[in-house]
Order: sequence, then structure tokens, then C-alpha cells
Amino acid sequence: MRIISGSLKGKLIKYVKNSKTRPLKDSVRENIFNILKHSTLIKTKIENSKILDLYSGIGSFGIESLSRNAESVTFVERDKLALGILKDNLIALSIIDKTKIYNGKIEIILKNLNQKFDIFFFDPPFNDLTFLQNIKLIKKQKIFKINHIVIIHRKKGVEDSFENLIKIIKTKTYGKSKVIFGVFE
Repeated sequence: MRIISGSLKGKLIKYVKNSKTRPLKDSVRENIFNILKHSTLIKTKIENSKILDLYSGIGSFGIESLSRNAESVTFVERDKLALGILKDNLIALSIIDKTKIYNGKIEIILKNLNQKFDIFFFDPPFNDLTFLQNIKLIKKQKIFKINHIVIIHRKKGVEDSFENLIKIIKTKTYGKSKVIFGVFE
């Protein structure tokens, strides 16, 4: 797995080789960043943004964001193996000083965050629906800036209900993946 663009372009990212963690494919990641950069529907840009990367795994989305000049990334991951590899990646790439890393239940961590974010990236396990409660909690906690974007990576064909949670701006499919872009109403 590699970093696609920015100051760390071409650098390798270690990843977990097990059935519990599903790294975000390079092609899907590249398309997400192209939409963020070029879509007139999305007001939030990566540069100088504060990002909350939930279900972060090895951190490929957040690391790519830092390579593209995001101000900071807060990573949240429960799996200790993935978390260890995430930390190794951040140290190897000399970007750990631009990050905060949390290990534990997302809902507990969200209740204790005391900053606002520009970009929220959700990449939960495809069979996990608790992420909807986490979106609801972010909305309730109001930890989003006026110009923000919520990006959700799901399995193509899965129909989640975002009613009263986010307004969907754009949905794209790539192979087995579906990426949803939205904002809090």
C-alpha cells in the first residue's frame, strides 16, 4: 500500500494482513481525494483541515490527508494490532506530531473530544451498523465546523438510513465499495 500524492507521495504504508481489517484500496482513496479537491458540491478542502478518522485501521485515509497538507488527524481504532501498525506508520513517516491516537469505544471517545473537525471519515466494518449512532453523537455533540464534510465508506449494495443524520451530497461506487459524502443538517 502506498501514499498516492503530496509530500509523502510514493512512501509505503504497512498494513494488517488478517480478516478483521480491510484496508481502503488505493484506487478508492484516490477517488475520494479527487472528489474532495475538484467537486463544486463540497466546500471543505483537505489543506489546513482537522480530520477525525474513525475506524481508522492502519490510518491510510488520515496519512494520505497529512501528506496533502491537512493540519491534523485524530485517529480512533479499537483493534490493537491495527493500532500498533498505525503508530509504526506515523513514526516511520515522521508525522506522529500532527496526530492524536485513541484506542477504545468510539462513542466514549466522541463524548470526550473537545475540538471541532472539518472532515469526518468513517470506514466501519461492513456488517457494523453502530456507526450510525456515532454519526448521531457527533451531530449531538456539535463537534463539526460550519464547512465540514462526512465521508462514509460502505459496501456497495448496503442501504443505510441517514435520515435526520446527514444530508447526502454525493454517492459514488467503485467495485465493491460505495462512498457517501454528506453534511450535518
